Amino acid sequence: MYIPKYYKVTDLEEIKEFIQKNSFGTIVTTRKGRPIATHLPVGFSEKDGDYYVTGHMAYGNPQWRTFEENEDVLVMFQGPHAYISSSWYEHENVPTWNYQAVHAYGAASILDEEALKQELSEMLLKYEKHRENPVLWEKLSPQLLEKELKGIIGFKIKIREVQAAYKMSQNRNEKDYVNIVQKLQEEKDINSHQMAEVMKKKL
Repeated sequence: MYIPKYYKVTDLEEIKEFIQKNSFGTIVTTRKGRPIATHLPVGFSEKDGDYYVTGHMAYGNPQWRTFEENEDVLVMFQGPHAYISSSWYEHENVPTWNYQAVHAYGAASILDEEALKQELSEMLLKYEKHRENPVLWEKLSPQLLEKELKGIIGFKIKIREVQAAYKMSQNRNEKDYVNIVQKLQEEKDINSHQMAEVMKKKL
């Protein structure tokens, strides 16, 4: 990913928090020279100093069969993004687009059944624990789980490289920056509002 120096993020803790918050990722591999992608929720964890992205996809999805032949698997994570009008600047310029994105590269492998069950249990806990009637692994019937497990494949990706870009008007002066945040808040677009909230934290 091309990242101008203004927008490059290297703080690992900040990147980890971003991935956890924006965990609906896009997995990219190649098959016979052609890129293929799957969009799905994934987990992110650390073990013995190494970082892993874990998840599952439908057995019928051909992408998991490419994991072995792809030395590198790319997982992309995206945060808020928004159009930035140059009318919001003090001086003449061209419009642009603000965004947050993280790319993680690593080697993928298939999970065995027990590891897949653990991955599914952790994902349910993450997204269900705060709900009034949480659907947790231990509450589901063995018959249903056995049926569903036959239709999916679990995977893990051992991360070897992470690239992060937060393009959030860091190259603008303080007056422009504050005005951009204000203008984004006035837009009738949820993405603009989300970007404004992220940028406000940098003030």
